Amino acid sequence: MIKMTRMKRTKIVATMGPASSPKEVLQAMIEEGVNVVRMNFSHGSHADHLAVIKTVRQIDEEIGTHTAILADLQGPKLRVDEVTDNGIELVSGKEIIIGTNKVLGTAERISTNYKHFATDVQQGESVKLDDGKLHLRVISTNKKDEVVCLIEHGGILSSKKGINLPNTKISLPCLTEKDLIDLEFALDHNVDWVGLSFVRSARDIIELKHIIKSREKHAMVIAKIEKPEAIDEIDDIVKETDAIMVARGDLGVEVPMQNVPIIQKDLIQRCIEAAKPVIVATQMMESMITDITPTRAEVNDVANAVLDGADAVMLSGETSVGAHPVEVIKAMAKIIEEVERHDKIYYHETIPAESDEDRYLSDSICYNACRLAKRVEASAIITMTFSGYTGFKVSSQRPRATTYCFTGNRKILTLMSLVWGVRAFYYDKMVSTDHTIADIKYILKKQGYIKEGDFIINIASIPIAEQGMTNMLKLSKA
Repeated sequence: MIKMTRMKRTKIVATMGPASSPKEVLQAMIEEGVNVVRMNFSHGSHADHLAVIKTVRQIDEEIGTHTAILADLQGPKLRVDEVTDNGIELVSGKEIIIGTNKVLGTAERISTNYKHFATDVQQGESVKLDDGKLHLRVISTNKKDEVVCLIEHGGILSSKKGINLPNTKISLPCLTEKDLIDLEFALDHNVDWVGLSFVRSARDIIELKHIIKSREKHAMVIAKIEKPEAIDEIDDIVKETDAIMVARGDLGVEVPMQNVPIIQKDLIQRCIEAAKPVIVATQMMESMITDITPTRAEVNDVANAVLDGADAVMLSGETSVGAHPVEVIKAMAKIIEEVERHDKIYYHETIPAESDEDRYLSDSICYNACRLAKRVEASAIITMTFSGYTGFKVSSQRPRATTYCFTGNRKILTLMSLVWGVRAFYYDKMVSTDHTIADIKYILKKQGYIKEGDFIINIASIPIAEQGMTNMLKLSKA
């Protein structure tokens, strides 16, 4: 029996860390509304991540939930090397040399772990350090191992701080050696989603999908949008990926900060139209790392992501190292549930494009199921699915009716935990269409999801036992 956790439609992704790893804390977070746990491979050992995986699956087994696991790969990290003392002061208006031969950094010269730095950058390009706090401009490069930069906006630079190159075409591969090792670990433990950092083109997605397919694993790919090149190639990226993450941290350094809100809204709309889940991430409730309540601006930020139709909102430091991991989930869930009372977020109807493919039949059934649900104010759209496809398609129309996915494919149960408005159930008694519909109604009524007299819409394939393309729609009362 599935535990009756919060009935919000927008999902919550929570990053794991020391604050959230104890079983009792994680269980409380799941009960308060966490749908996806994110393992950030920029931090922690494989032993740490394996402990999280085991704990999540133990909790799911005990309380009947289906929590998705997201392995977020680090990607290439451009950093400065060690600097003297506790930091060096970069003075605005002065020059500094950035080299690729390792040195202990001073105010006149620092080095970077990025070996192609001098060959990739061009005169006039911007160099940002420490999440954009320090701004430099390339004066010259010897195209070998040294770059002279003008310090446009200085400050204190500490060891190992990140480097962002918003104007530079970087020659690094999307998947580093560390990423490939971490990916093997994640696939060995059957994670549901893999987050790909540093995405610049659809080819990055295709490469990762090829590796997953060669391992015969079910994991789906989340393209993290954090580079200007990704914005330029967004149509192809959305087509190839399974989901998108609006990674506002690096994105806000790489593109002008005032562009990020519009990019966020545009990406959400594109993903809804393509039936691909979209996550809004970074600094959503960052003040709650230390404080017991969020700021009013953070409340508005979460609310706007929900209003725009995001499938999920994500927490990072708030749950990984924050002082109040359970309270931040409660606060976020309250915001989501309040916003979801309003009509604006529902019925983003996208008419399926005419096609000779069999998918056009399924897409048309899903589209019309949502239109009918709106007309009769149905409380549930119930889909029988093996691949999860109809769950994604129905969700993308953003119906007010809750979407219940019944599947004999256990891998789908957790995958669907990232998808807006969907609750998944394991079901493998495909006897006949009428029997299955009646049995599922009974299950949902017994568990309190629907009540006597509610309008219910069922979509499935006939014959139901063959698990083919969705070709049937039925309206009835519970």
